[in-house]
Amino acid sequence: MNYAKLTLAAALIAVTTGCATQSPTLGSGNVSYGDAKAVETVSNEFGSTDLQMIAESMARSLMQHPAMRDRPLITVAEVKNKTSEYIDTRNITNSIKTQLMKGGARFATDNSTMDAQTDELMRQNQSGLYSKAKSAKVGKMQGAKYLLTGEITSIVKKNSDTKDVFYKFTLMLKNVEEGIDEWQDEKEIRKTTRR
Repeated sequence: MNYAKLTLAAALIAVTTGCATQSPTLGSGNVSYGDAKAVETVSNEFGSTDLQMIAESMARSLMQHPAMRDRPLITVAEVKNKTSEYIDTRNITNSIKTQLMKGGARFATDNSTMDAQTDELMRQNQSGLYSKAKSAKVGKMQGAKYLLTGEITSIVKKNSDTKDVFYKFTLMLKNVEEGIDEWQDEKEIRKTTRR
């Protein structure tokens, strides 16, 4: 009996330590992984740190608002980019939405995913490939109580030795049925580069 226990223990040790292999590294080795949450200061253009700060700040603020207590359905409109640079506003929207969902928020299908949603409903109900009893039913989608929309703007000032970029991100929660602005908040970011 002791021999069986020793053999089992030795096998477990071998599996967890000696048998584990290191994955090979491919490529030239000039690429390294970094901390995705580290402050990024490569340039004063909109970057990953800005996106993370905006998403966390807006989600925290909105989740504290009384309108969120009953977990209402929200739909999202595309954030408007009113800056002079290209900013992937869908990325900002997705990050805010992810943070809000972690806090318990619920989202209805928005314009960006409506085509995929209706295509799937039609495929299940009109292709003849699915059991009618087990297909998602047409006409059962729920309308959102609130619309989440926003914009990002910037002011850029520069002279011979300094470039200053001021970003302002504004997010609003609107009551769809009543046409009331329920909540609004802003996040401001300033980035300065000196030559």
